[in-house]
Amino acid sequence: QVQLVESGGGLVQAGDSLRLSCAASGRTFSYYNMGWFRQAPGKEREFVAGISMSGSSTYYADSVKGRFTISRDNAKNTVALQMNSLKPEDTALYYCAADATLRGLRVVPGAYNYWGQGTQVTVSS
Repeated sequence: QVQLVESGGGLVQAGDSLRLSCAASGRTFSYYNMGWFRQAPGKEREFVAGISMSGSSTYYADSVKGRFTISRDNAKNTVALQMNSLKPEDTALYYCAADATLRGLRVVPGAYNYWGQGTQVTVSS
């Protein structure tokens, strides 16, 4: 089992940057594909970015491609989401998630076994 704790959210203006971090407990972090999801009020939770166990593969939602970068440090049990050129539509509660099924990167929330509590990102126009 793994516990995930996100940090780094906040209130920023459009065009600004934020870096979200997710710290994972447990000794098997490198066996999990990791993902970032977000959920805005009244909307479904949506995939933002994913990274493979080794970090060699990444995948992004079209809405963030070219602006967001996901990375991980298996030695420190952390995964990060660098968010640049933020837009008001990026406003949401951002979640870190772990997929323990040893499959390829997946974008469906139900495919992920473990979730953090979320960190709020608010982008003002």
